[in-house]
Amino acid sequence: MSNRLRVRVTAAAGAVIAVAALAGCGSGTAAAGGGTAATGSSTAAGGAQAARPTTQEVQALFDEWNRALATLDPAKVADRYTTDAVLLPTVSNKVRAGHAEIADYFEHFLKGKPQGQILDSRVSVLGPDTALDAGTYRFTTASGPVDARYTFVYERTNGKWLIKHHHSSAMPEKN
Repeated sequence: MSNRLRVRVTAAAGAVIAVAALAGCGSGTAAAGGGTAATGSSTAAGGAQAARPTTQEVQALFDEWNRALATLDPAKVADRYTTDAVLLPTVSNKVRAGHAEIADYFEHFLKGKPQGQILDSRVSVLGPDTALDAGTYRFTTASGPVDARYTFVYERTNGKWLIKHHHSSAMPEKN
């Protein structure tokens, strides 16, 4: 098997592990933070294995994203996402992929001057370079508060944590 094929097989296996962990149907080690993804080893700039992030470090990534929202600059918000990220946005039916489409969504969303606040956070560290944060948040906007469910899948790329996948949907039931 060539190295090229081996990389593709390894990446696919890692995706299956991540999906299984997201669905809660894996062996339990990945979702509980006890396993490592099969996407290869992670190294920091000095060549040493990167440490697994703590729950608090993962939760702090939301604050970085929220600060990007406060700039009201769609490009700065899009920069918090990987180049191949997928966004399932709160107030649009269109799935957004990549920086251009994500920035386009935030061009409109930022007009309401949103600021988010986490109401409930559930973090799963899937490996040294992958983490998931799911829960509920509230956006305060010019037109009033909006409560929504969220999932962020974070990936450490070149030493920087970025959003790989972001799903946000308005709460279906009113309190």
